[in-house]
Amino acid sequence: MSFFSVSDLTAGYGGRTVVKEISFELEAGELLGILGANGSGKTTLLESICGNLPHEGRCLLDGTALEGLPPRQLARRCGYIPQRSGIGIDIPVLDVVLMGFNPWLGLLEYPGKAMKERARELLERVGLGGREQENYQTLSQGQKQLCVFARTLAADSNLLLLDEPESALDFAFRYQMLGLLRDWLKQGRRGAVVTLHDPVLALNTCDRLLLLQNGENAGILCPARDTPEEMEQALVRIYGPVTLTSCRDRRGREQLVLLFSQGETGTAGEKPLGGN
Repeated sequence: MSFFSVSDLTAGYGGRTVVKEISFELEAGELLGILGANGSGKTTLLESICGNLPHEGRCLLDGTALEGLPPRQLARRCGYIPQRSGIGIDIPVLDVVLMGFNPWLGLLEYPGKAMKERARELLERVGLGGREQENYQTLSQGQKQLCVFARTLAADSNLLLLDEPESALDFAFRYQMLGLLRDWLKQGRRGAVVTLHDPVLALNTCDRLLLLQNGENAGILCPARDTPEEMEQALVRIYGPVTLTSCRDRRGREQLVLLFSQGETGTAGEKPLGGN
């Protein structure tokens, strides 16, 4: 039995189906990326898995169905980072991270000394050390995303769902966050599913990629196994005329690069696809 599986998940809004019969599996320690054009159903899929949206189908985490779990039990097992935090009040940065411990606290119970120390450690890890008492609202959008990421890590759940966590981050911080996520995956029986805006980042950091097209499964890629030619054929269905190739960085590590061909004949040249 796989660590996490989604079977025939179908969901939507206002009577309109957005994702249809999506199925995939995730092994412990794996990072699964989800790629798709705007409106392909990436956010709807995550919202359904974490219980925010009614759906058909089944999500199993280590043999336990997430559907029907009480909210506190679900929050202990599954953490979710939306594109926007939804925090609209003045609140210290440290208190935002301490929210991550709420599923483990009793009624009217407050975080203790150990939890506060853990929250400070997590802020240090994401690059916000020393800013514990600053107003969360004064942070940049990228810093807010890192703060919420620290909050989610504090919950110590087994499954993390992240919706385009890199969208507000600059180039360096995008790879830093994915690196932190991969470190987290090594610390126990855990898995993560992340929707990504940048396909190049996804190709170079995720173990496997689920492609969504018009709310349906358009294929699953494994960058470590599939050839660039095989993956290119699948990515063309999502992004249009693209070329996937590999190169080596200055340390000799192989990296995948996705180029977008401008114009039907390609006479306008090519440019990298991904990033800002």
